[in-house]
Amino acid sequence: MGTRVERTKRFEKQLERVPEAILVKTIFWIGLVENLGLREVRKRPGYHDEPLVGLRKGQRSVRLNQAYRLIYKEVHEHLEILLLEVTKHEY
Repeated sequence: MGTRVERTKRFEKQLERVPEAILVKTIFWIGLVENLGLREVRKRPGYHDEPLVGLRKGQRSVRLNQAYRLIYKEVHEHLEILLLEVTKHEY
Protein backbone atom coordinates (compact mmCIF):
# COMPACT_ATOMS: atom_id res chain seq x y z
CA MET A 1 0.00 0.00 0.00
CA GLY A 2 2.67 2.47 -1.06
CA THR A 3 2.36 5.98 -2.32
CA ARG A 4 3.39 7.29 -5.72
CA VAL A 5 6.13 9.92 -5.42
CA GLU A 6 6.82 12.53 -8.10
CA ARG A 7 9.72 14.96 -8.07
CA THR A 8 9.73 18.51 -9.43
CA LYS A 9 12.63 19.72 -11.57
CA ARG A 10 13.48 22.18 -8.81
CA PHE A 11 13.65 19.33 -6.32
CA GLU A 12 15.96 17.31 -8.59
CA LYS A 13 18.33 20.28 -9.03
CA GLN A 14 18.43 20.92 -5.27
CA LEU A 15 19.09 17.25 -4.59
CA GLU A 16 22.24 17.46 -6.73
CA ARG A 17 23.67 20.09 -4.38
CA VAL A 18 22.88 18.70 -0.93
CA PRO A 19 25.43 16.89 1.25
CA GLU A 20 25.69 13.12 0.73
CA ALA A 21 24.05 12.36 4.10
CA ILE A 22 20.99 14.43 3.16
CA LEU A 23 20.77 12.73 -0.23
CA VAL A 24 20.82 9.31 1.46
CA LYS A 25 18.15 10.32 4.01
CA THR A 26 15.96 11.77 1.26
CA ILE A 27 16.18 8.64 -0.87
CA PHE A 28 15.50 6.48 2.19
CA TRP A 29 12.39 8.55 3.10
CA ILE A 30 11.11 8.30 -0.50
CA GLY A 31 11.61 4.51 -0.41
CA LEU A 32 9.69 4.23 2.86
CA VAL A 33 6.80 6.25 1.46
CA GLU A 34 6.70 4.25 -1.77
CA ASN A 35 6.72 0.93 0.10
CA LEU A 36 4.81 1.59 3.33
CA GLY A 37 2.61 4.52 2.38
CA LEU A 38 2.62 8.09 3.59
CA ARG A 39 0.35 7.49 6.58
CA GLU A 40 2.66 4.83 8.01
CA VAL A 41 5.79 6.93 7.50
CA ARG A 42 4.13 9.91 9.22
CA LYS A 43 3.83 7.80 12.37
CA ARG A 44 7.63 7.68 12.69
CA PRO A 45 8.60 10.39 15.18
CA GLY A 46 12.11 11.02 13.84
CA TYR A 47 10.89 12.86 10.75
CA HIS A 48 8.72 15.43 12.55
CA ASP A 49 6.30 15.49 9.62
CA GLU A 50 4.21 18.63 10.05
CA PRO A 51 1.87 20.88 8.07
CA LEU A 52 3.18 24.29 7.07
CA VAL A 53 1.35 27.61 7.40
CA GLY A 54 1.25 30.99 5.73
CA LEU A 55 2.42 31.05 2.12
CA ARG A 56 3.20 27.33 2.39
CA LYS A 57 -0.28 26.31 3.56
CA GLY A 58 -1.17 22.94 2.00
CA GLN A 59 2.45 21.79 2.06
CA ARG A 60 4.21 19.65 4.66
CA SER A 61 7.75 19.53 6.03
CA VAL A 62 9.88 16.52 6.94
CA ARG A 63 13.00 17.02 9.05
CA LEU A 64 16.04 15.34 7.48
CA ASN A 65 18.40 16.74 10.12
CA GLN A 66 18.58 19.88 12.23
CA ALA A 67 19.26 22.07 9.19
CA TYR A 68 17.62 20.39 6.17
CA ARG A 69 13.92 19.96 5.43
CA LEU A 70 12.09 18.14 2.67
CA ILE A 71 8.99 20.02 1.55
CA TYR A 72 6.17 18.10 -0.12
CA LYS A 73 2.54 18.43 -1.10
CA GLU A 74 -0.09 15.71 -1.12
CA VAL A 75 -1.99 15.16 -4.34
CA HIS A 76 -5.10 12.97 -4.70
CA GLU A 77 -5.68 12.10 -1.04
CA HIS A 78 -2.61 10.08 -0.03
CA LEU A 79 -2.25 8.37 -3.41
CA GLU A 80 0.49 10.64 -4.69
CA ILE A 81 2.91 13.17 -3.28
CA LEU A 82 4.83 15.85 -5.12
CA LEU A 83 8.29 16.59 -3.77
CA LEU A 84 8.76 20.33 -4.01
CA GLU A 85 12.17 21.00 -2.50
CA VAL A 86 14.90 19.93 -0.14
CA THR A 87 16.42 22.97 1.42
CA LYS A 88 18.47 24.22 4.30
CA HIS A 89 16.12 25.48 6.98
CA GLU A 90 16.69 29.07 8.08
CA TYR A 91 16.46 29.88 11.77
